[in-house]
Amino acid sequence: MKISSLDRRKFLRGAGIGLALPWFETYAATLPEPNKKRFASFYLPDGVPMPTKEDPAHSEWSWFPHESGRDFQFTNPLKPLESLRDDLTIIGGLSHPGARNVHGHSNADQFLTGAVTTPVGDAYGAYRNTISLDQVFANEVGDQTRFSSLVMSTDGGTGGPRGATTMSFDQNGRHMPAEHRPKRIFDQLFVSSNADEARRLALSTSALDVLLEDARSLQRNLSSHDQKTLDDYLASVRETEIGVEKARRWLDIPRPAVDGSALNLEVTPDMPSDYLRTMFDLIFLAFQTDSTRTVTYQIGQEGQKGISNILSKSVVDSLAHELSHKTKEPGGWENFGNYIAFLNEQYAFFAKRLKSTPEGDGNMLDNTFLFFGSASSGFHLSRNYPLILTGGKNMGFQHGQFLRYGEESPRNIPMNDGGYRSEMDYTELPLSNLFLTMLHKLGVDTPSFADSERTFAEI
Repeated sequence: MKISSLDRRKFLRGAGIGLALPWFETYAATLPEPNKKRFASFYLPDGVPMPTKEDPAHSEWSWFPHESGRDFQFTNPLKPLESLRDDLTIIGGLSHPGARNVHGHSNADQFLTGAVTTPVGDAYGAYRNTISLDQVFANEVGDQTRFSSLVMSTDGGTGGPRGATTMSFDQNGRHMPAEHRPKRIFDQLFVSSNADEARRLALSTSALDVLLEDARSLQRNLSSHDQKTLDDYLASVRETEIGVEKARRWLDIPRPAVDGSALNLEVTPDMPSDYLRTMFDLIFLAFQTDSTRTVTYQIGQEGQKGISNILSKSVVDSLAHELSHKTKEPGGWENFGNYIAFLNEQYAFFAKRLKSTPEGDGNMLDNTFLFFGSASSGFHLSRNYPLILTGGKNMGFQHGQFLRYGEESPRNIPMNDGGYRSEMDYTELPLSNLFLTMLHKLGVDTPSFADSERTFAEI
């Protein structure tokens, strides 16, 4: 093998062992640098404070800025992001058309997919979802890193239909389990035992071989409906097979050496500030070591469920979901706004850490695009999503602006839980237009995503 044809992920083999090669500066000029674009998406459940214009709290505690364009002013919930003004864009007036009549407690499922998952009242058997935005990007760049994507949430697992605890869905629309324990995430990224991994891979391979052999013999005796069911099952087996093969290719390549002594890997949501900082630190390390280029992190489960409901305890003596229902009590908007400001502070901490880390001719934030938001606005209304885009300047993202799409109505904020199905007397655009714009800037050449109609040139 010619030395000029080697890249950093090839390794020498001999006598039954593998030796990972270092990066040779001598040949750097002849080796194309891989696409280093990175994407992370963060989800906030239960919406944001949106008092009506007639409410005295509107001027300070409404989440959206009061002026659009480049003259916008940060309201109190957004104040922690003020130092990132030139690196972010705030967006209003977008939502998923297929989810506008879905209650806000069921919105995490569709946030990155735009799918019509069927109304809340239907049987679970009718539930359908599609691939999420992050997995479209992961399919494009995931073969260049040890992990195609990192799926995280504060509660872990998958949740259930219309109650997801993960933002990520595979190409067949299936929930992808999220990890919520910092120690497990750190070990997955940076700790390995090659002998154990090789043994597990061998067992996985043999099990898959047996499964596929049995499936082929069974298929001949099934009805057409059952054959379709089996085909769906085999599709998931094939995905597992691909994952096993990828793990085998990386088996002899050492994991990055990272000092985790400064991280409290046993921290739990009982210590909200420390827990969120640790989770963001892990995402930073995953990006810095190029372990993955795709991350999702769902910061809480919708509707007073899960351990994430206690995150607000570091700010105010109330559960996170309750804050969205107590806004008419004395200090209600302020309490809710301060909790959202606390979450924005953790997000700003992460974005500023990326920005302060040199990379190439700029910094890590220039090569990393962050998407932060919720699929609910005031009182669990599935419209006018509060969204923040950050970073990605080297991908062509334009920042320093508040973009308001569609026609705003002063009556678009229901004041009780039954108002989420209220009629729209204003116009909103599909969020998938933004998703298609994002995918193109991330280097994914696709003509559409979900119900997209066009891209946004101003972003």
